[in-house]
Amino acid sequence: MLPKKVENILNEQIQKEGYSSNLYLAMASWADTEGYAGIAQWFFAQAEEELMHMMKFVHFINERGGHAIVPAFDQPPAKFDGIKKLFDQVLEHERFISGSINDIVALAIEEKDFATQNWIQWFVTEQIEEESSVQLIIDKLNLVGEKNMYLFDRDIMSLRGTGA
Repeated sequence: MLPKKVENILNEQIQKEGYSSNLYLAMASWADTEGYAGIAQWFFAQAEEELMHMMKFVHFINERGGHAIVPAFDQPPAKFDGIKKLFDQVLEHERFISGSINDIVALAIEEKDFATQNWIQWFVTEQIEEESSVQLIIDKLNLVGEKNMYLFDRDIMSLRGTGA
């Protein structure tokens, strides 16, 4: 049985993962309309991945005897101030999500909920990979600069899911 405090924090994470999906979808749409088809493709893939993460939380809560609540999501921004700033925002957001996952780990330990503690480790590892992947993109952007985006846009999918 899922402790109520753990159920509540996992339900909060559903909102965060769903918002992440919508945020990346908004970023994809913006990039697409700005002519960055490769960057848009990267963000569309990220949006789908975040939706999958949200579904993992929904299923886990329900399988453990809790009740997953699907919340409303805040509307993400529609416009962004350039590719470098866009990815800086992504890194900041992923660090926020990592902190949230760490809060779940801490509560699971406090509540002696060993099943959740074990299950959430997948997300701990996933967040390390997410932050590393985005940092790699930022590092590449710093090398090429914003004026030389054609090749970067063409090749960004080769950076998806890679670490440092």
